[in-house]
Amino acid sequence: MKNWINRLLSGEQAQTATPQAGAAQPGVQEGGADSGRTDALYYRWLAGPAVFDAPADTERQVLEQISALAQNPAVAAELVPRVPELIPRLLRSLRDESVSTGELASQLAEDVVLVAEVLREANSAYYRPATPIKTLDAAIMLMGQNGLRMLLARVAFRPVIKLHEAGFARRAAPLIWNHSEKCAVAASLMASAVAADIFEACLAGLIQDVGLVVAFRLADRICQNGKVPRSEEFGIELLARSRALSAVIAAHWDFPPAVGDAIVEAGEGIGSSLSQALAQGDQIAKLRLLIDAGLIDEDDALVSQGLNGYQRRCLGKLSNLDS
Repeated sequence: MKNWINRLLSGEQAQTATPQAGAAQPGVQEGGADSGRTDALYYRWLAGPAVFDAPADTERQVLEQISALAQNPAVAAELVPRVPELIPRLLRSLRDESVSTGELASQLAEDVVLVAEVLREANSAYYRPATPIKTLDAAIMLMGQNGLRMLLARVAFRPVIKLHEAGFARRAAPLIWNHSEKCAVAASLMASAVAADIFEACLAGLIQDVGLVVAFRLADRICQNGKVPRSEEFGIELLARSRALSAVIAAHWDFPPAVGDAIVEAGEGIGSSLSQALAQGDQIAKLRLLIDAGLIDEDDALVSQGLNGYQRRCLGKLSNLDS
């Protein structure tokens, strides 16, 4: 994984979007959306019925072990499966301006899963083609270089999040991946409005949840009943500590320092334009999931007062994305 990240990022110029003149600009969410309430509801959604009234000692042990693991990210990184070689080869081709659309399509055609992913993406609500896209050539032309890079990053990260686990982690993994995909898309959209690097925002949105998967694995080992503590206060703290774990894993994998910094700063409501894009994308993705699950309404204060018009449009885009 570490070598793949190096190949993915080496030799590329930063692709930073400039906000369109007159476009609505997302805020920094300082004192806006109640991220604490959102995280509490999000933890409730993740946990579902698999909760129990855990002793305080059990909660403390889980949280302490998450923090301890953050001091040894190499152990957590060992949990990550290998990335198929086709993906870094495609990413290298995307950096080569002499490679034609037909050559890219030929490489993609080697993997039927990637073919399906590219066509599904090109026909999604994100791109809204006027007519259905049926060929790889047309899909590649529509999505462009950056769109393909973000899609391939999501395909590569899917097995990282959706590990075949036992216990509660097995139940939570597909739910977490649902958030990861939506957060990556939302963060990249927010990046275009705060002059952050779009691809780095996508990567930050994807890797932010890696620590959460590891955290739930630790909880499984400690609780040993396929459940997690019911307490929302515990859930909020678990999410916070898992973000810190994700940040150190990102550093271990040689991600750009800005990505790991953004993960930490987004949780604290401070930092660069990249951390702003990630914080906003994370909030929007969680709200989308909570609305779809019926835990909040479309007109909840978290939406009507916490998001501006630009962010609400992003929220709407996520409603039609397949998880």
